[in-house]
Amino acid sequence: MPLLTDPWFYALAIPGFLLNGISKGGFASGAGNVAVPLMALAVPAPQAIGISLPVLCVMDVAGLRAWWGKWSGREMRAILPAGLLGLVLGVLAFGLIPARGMSLLLGGITLTFLARSLFQRFRGGTPPPEQPNAAKAWFWGTASGFASTVAHTGGPPLAIYLYPLKLDRAALAATTTVFFGVMNYVKLVPYWGLGLLDTTNILTSLVLIPAAPIGVNLGIWLQSRITDRAFYNVVYVLLAITGAKLIWDGLF
Repeated sequence: MPLLTDPWFYALAIPGFLLNGISKGGFASGAGNVAVPLMALAVPAPQAIGISLPVLCVMDVAGLRAWWGKWSGREMRAILPAGLLGLVLGVLAFGLIPARGMSLLLGGITLTFLARSLFQRFRGGTPPPEQPNAAKAWFWGTASGFASTVAHTGGPPLAIYLYPLKLDRAALAATTTVFFGVMNYVKLVPYWGLGLLDTTNILTSLVLIPAAPIGVNLGIWLQSRITDRAFYNVVYVLLAITGAKLIWDGLF
């Protein structure tokens, strides 16, 4: 059929994109792309990645409208060229990774991000802000562009560089939104060439697109009404379940 009709798929995809949009709206910015691991429980990981891209592009438009002009120009000049380099490397590697390998990669990135986030939460103390570092910016920017290309999971590597800088909340959200907005729109061309934007995936994306602006606006609205910690608790539970399931599927 030209359109996915599995109710289980939509039961996973719609909440995943709502949570993604909430994060894009600046609430718990950098919480990670929950939608792709969730959808990969119902469809092959490469298909989940292809379906996600048009929805993410719509989210980027809504996010840019909310955060336009508030990003850190200094950090954007450091991480954006590196991200584009990582994107090229990701495109070159994409065809070499089998479906089971993609499931393992996606599950591994998901659980690594979860472990790092929990470690930071429970280690105690608040370290002082770090100074910008060109070498770190290039390394983590490239890693983010690569992970964003092969699995839409570029948030964790970028967070490893940006979070210790202790940018204010608006600058962090805007910088992250602009970075991934550029990545996502550039990815449209190679994804088309890789066959990830076929008729089925595009039609399914169109069904899911309404979740994008709803989620982004929810993220903006929630900023003054609920703590980041409560939101992260929901995201962490979802990441733990989906990451473990993806590893299991890749192995067995």
